[in-house]
Amino acid sequence: MTWPNGTPGTPNGTPGTGITGAPGTPGGPGAISAIRPQTPSQPRNAQDGPVDITSADISPVDFTRADITRPESSPAEPTPAGERLRRWRLVLGGADGSDGTGCRLGGTDAAMDRTLQALYGGGPSHGPGAGSGSGSGSGSGRGRAGRGERAGGLGASAPQVARWLGDIRTYFPSSVVQVMQRDAIERLDLSALLLEPEMLDAVEPDVHLVGTLLSLKAAMPETSKETARMVVRKVVAELEKRLAARTRSALTGALDRSARVHRPRHRDIDWDRTIRANLKNYLPEHDTVVPERLIGHGRAARGVRKDVILCIDQSGSMAPSVVHASVFGAVLASMRSLNTRLVVFDTSVVDLTEELDDPVDVLFGTSLGGGTDINRALAYCQSQISRPSETIVVLISDLYEGGIRDEMLKRVAQMKAAGVQFVALLALSDEGAPAYDRSHASALAALGAPAFACTPDHFPEVMAAAIEKRPLPVPDQG
Repeated sequence: MTWPNGTPGTPNGTPGTGITGAPGTPGGPGAISAIRPQTPSQPRNAQDGPVDITSADISPVDFTRADITRPESSPAEPTPAGERLRRWRLVLGGADGSDGTGCRLGGTDAAMDRTLQALYGGGPSHGPGAGSGSGSGSGSGRGRAGRGERAGGLGASAPQVARWLGDIRTYFPSSVVQVMQRDAIERLDLSALLLEPEMLDAVEPDVHLVGTLLSLKAAMPETSKETARMVVRKVVAELEKRLAARTRSALTGALDRSARVHRPRHRDIDWDRTIRANLKNYLPEHDTVVPERLIGHGRAARGVRKDVILCIDQSGSMAPSVVHASVFGAVLASMRSLNTRLVVFDTSVVDLTEELDDPVDVLFGTSLGGGTDINRALAYCQSQISRPSETIVVLISDLYEGGIRDEMLKRVAQMKAAGVQFVALLALSDEGAPAYDRSHASALAALGAPAFACTPDHFPEVMAAAIEKRPLPVPDQG
């Protein structure tokens, strides 16, 4: 094989085929002009010119596929500069160098460009069904639509959107697909299309999609409800698989450590507490503490040892937190040593404890949206506390209170004074820093109840600390 620079050989280093390049292809300035068999005794020079592809000694080659530029056994690595241009071209959009990169796309890259153009481009002509050639895509660039104009053009057709959803799952990893789905729902107002069964079959299930479906469930036709439940159940099952075992392990250990015994076996001695309890027996001349009294960890005693109340704000902005909290509620309810209660609220309060056997039922029992009355919710939770010193109340809310602020803070102070472990989470999701009411968060912190956002992976550690009555592992806010 001879490349445009005149170097003989094949991609794998053995003779066999001769390929000449024209401007524009990887490994040469252009697209493949011809392929034909060669033998080692017949080397080919770059200046010999293109091969006659009508010759009978070659098989037909589809040159419309721009991604077939070299034998698949040894694809050429793009140069770093070329790869940067390619990525910028996909980011910027635009046709024939109008984006400033001068980079033309073909094959898979062109198809990826069309899916991006449909969502982030400048008009409906670029949506699915607007053409299927392998050209370089067109448009004025990502997100360059004028003010008041909607960018992208998936149209109002469920089949078109379903095809587009299939395309993005082909070209992008799951994490990117979820972001693009969320953008499509928000930017192109596709919520109504999610009520159609064929759309639900095409989407990539994730926490945000579950939140959208729950907000639409009142308008959902019966033909779509079962499909929606299947989507929700798939997401819940994935979350349980990821979180359940770790949560049970962390909390079981915390429950054991929270139970104290005074005649422990050696391996169960809590040395920190034992030393603190015996500091009065310090002998300076021997530089030692005499352990007159041993304190140890308990062991899996039967019966309920802690009461947990999850109090969840179900306003629209809290949708991912509601999904995660429902899964955690089901996991905690499955532990015999915990008596778990789950309460959701907006301006009213609903106790969903009876549904905790199935987190999908919990989720479909919520009603996302509406106002927020934290004070009323905490009043209900307070009425359910019978063992304050053995109770943990977890409030999951952005703290935008629509009720009586002073009463809310007063209830938190009362619970803390009674011995309740009070945990305030601004969010229970992977979303990063949430929006929240900073004045209310500061007021709670002044009461000894710091408010902070928590990821699902960090939640078991927070609960373990609350069970053991240790300082909460508040993430670094800086």
